[in-house]
Amino acid sequence: MLKLKIGPAILVTAAFIGPGTVITASLAGANYGYALLWALLFSIIATIILQEMAARLGLVTQQGLGENLHQLISQPLIKWLMLGLVVCAIVIGNGAYQSGNLMGASLGMQSLLPDLFQQTSGDSFNIWPSIIGLIAFLLMWGGHYKTIEKSLVILVVVMSLAFLFTFLLSKPDIYALFSGLLIPTIPTGASLTVIALIGTTVVPYNLFLHASSVKQKWQSAEQLPQARRDIFISIPIGGLISIAITATAASAFFGQQLELHSAADLAPSLQPLLGNWAPIFMALGLFAAGISSAITAPLAAAFALAGVLKFSANLTNRSFKFAWISILLIGVVTASLGFKPVNVIWFAQIANGILLPVICAFLLWAMNASILGQYRNSILQNCSGAFIFIVTLALGARSLMSAFGML
Repeated sequence: MLKLKIGPAILVTAAFIGPGTVITASLAGANYGYALLWALLFSIIATIILQEMAARLGLVTQQGLGENLHQLISQPLIKWLMLGLVVCAIVIGNGAYQSGNLMGASLGMQSLLPDLFQQTSGDSFNIWPSIIGLIAFLLMWGGHYKTIEKSLVILVVVMSLAFLFTFLLSKPDIYALFSGLLIPTIPTGASLTVIALIGTTVVPYNLFLHASSVKQKWQSAEQLPQARRDIFISIPIGGLISIAITATAASAFFGQQLELHSAADLAPSLQPLLGNWAPIFMALGLFAAGISSAITAPLAAAFALAGVLKFSANLTNRSFKFAWISILLIGVVTASLGFKPVNVIWFAQIANGILLPVICAFLLWAMNASILGQYRNSILQNCSGAFIFIVTLALGARSLMSAFGML
């Protein structure tokens, strides 16, 4: 029997196919049709390029991105300024992402159990994020999260397959689809959507996660081709799912001025395949995507901070526990304060998109360190990384200027 060898890149794919991707890609398709598919294509290519660098760094040095950044600078003041910036990026980005994860799971539960813990119009506190956060806490504290996570990831995969099949059944406009993929345009008011699409795909903490996890599967630079094969298979699959979600939403909702308030609002996009079961399936999918990411995101942040701040990346270590508990609490508090779920998820993707250039710059710096020897970035790899940095920096700046009414 042939055994499929799955590497750490599938964790990256599972991480970005969460509630943020479902909501953001659906809104992009509903509000702008196929016009922003190029942003997803760019994001997929950028993810492959950056994750390959992170994997190569972790494999060759047998250290995570955080540990390598810690060794790059010998001057104490500059070192701590740089590390402080990285820590802020991790905490802010993961905190926002965690709140989006909890909100995504809450959307699913509110649709499945609408009469339980129902909010009144004047109620500013949402109880569901606290309940889901407590479940995530108990799973992580007890060390049983991996078994549960595998089951939840299966549900997310099934939901993703449903989008792929629905995409085929919806008979999309092929000309408009390829035009959207290959011709970059930013329709009026779409700047934040573009940066959100990038932020939900090229997730900064995944670079730390990949660099740390690759060394657990491969221990020699000679195994780099295997690590690359893992990336070139896993990431495009996730990208195809994101494109399918956007295209399906474009076919189902474009021109209808969609406003998302619950999982039921997204269900019509799956009705060609699932009929009356679509609302339940969408709710289960959002819950699974949300809670599985709510488990992995705090742990990924803790691993990243362990490398940067040089404490033990052990589940029983007090500093490690404090790191993931802090991220979980930030997510719970933000998600419980009565904000609209879709708005929180939306903000999380934008925050990650804006923080991406910071992490991208530090990764490029590390990829040119002498410790990598012959595995340092080539001119082409540096040019590719610099292009991604410039594009994400420009889009982030445009989004901020748009948000402050300067455009």
